[in-house]
Amino acid sequence: MYDSKPYFYGTGRRKSSVARVRVYQGSGRITINDRDIDDYFGLETLKLIVRQPLNLTDTLDKFDIVCRVAGGGVTGQAGAVRHGLSRALLQFNAELRPALKKAGFLTRDPRMKERKKYGLKGARRAPQFSKR
Repeated sequence: MYDSKPYFYGTGRRKSSVARVRVYQGSGRITINDRDIDDYFGLETLKLIVRQPLNLTDTLDKFDIVCRVAGGGVTGQAGAVRHGLSRALLQFNAELRPALKKAGFLTRDPRMKERKKYGLKGARRAPQFSKR
């Protein structure tokens, strides 16, 4: 359906998730990994996170969004889609930059899971102390 149509593209990242987002002229349908957003994200808050850039820029019913997301969990994936969507909207109209930047949608959230250190049970968790 979207094979030959022109689109705007953005790559979004959050934790270990990567989203490749394409924005087409359309009616407001959001498709993630060939599934509707309502099927893909169960929680209403995650759907809200994905739609934030569209609500901010008043473009909710102007575009169809097609995403490919890989890695991480559902929260990280929703954040990655939001980041990618914001970048794609910038390609559409550079004048949206101040609003998107002020809302923090263009900043890649740098928080990652801390690596496990040797001699410890987790990143910081020490082994259980035994007196004898």
